[in-house]
Amino acid sequence: MVNVNVNGGKLSEKEISAYIAQGKEIYPEKTIESVDITVDGDYVDVDYHFSDVPFQRIRRITGYLVGTLDRFNNAKRCEVEDRVKHSVVS
Repeated sequence: MVNVNVNGGKLSEKEISAYIAQGKEIYPEKTIESVDITVDGDYVDVDYHFSDVPFQRIRRITGYLVGTLDRFNNAKRCEVEDRVKHSVVS
């Protein structure tokens, strides 16, 4: 369900649904959380607000791009444990 705020005028449910559908078409990879619609005479300003996208940290470990070590076998896990970690000295 999308939270809709209409300011400066009134819109029909059909118009509001059309603006939500337009947002879903323009931003298909995002989830619309809320829409702010400002009516100014013949002009309408639409501002979409999206849900946060979860992401996973990706690191390069022993030549592999991984997020977690859960898919590593015992040999790769030992290789990770034996790594020398460097730090920056200022």
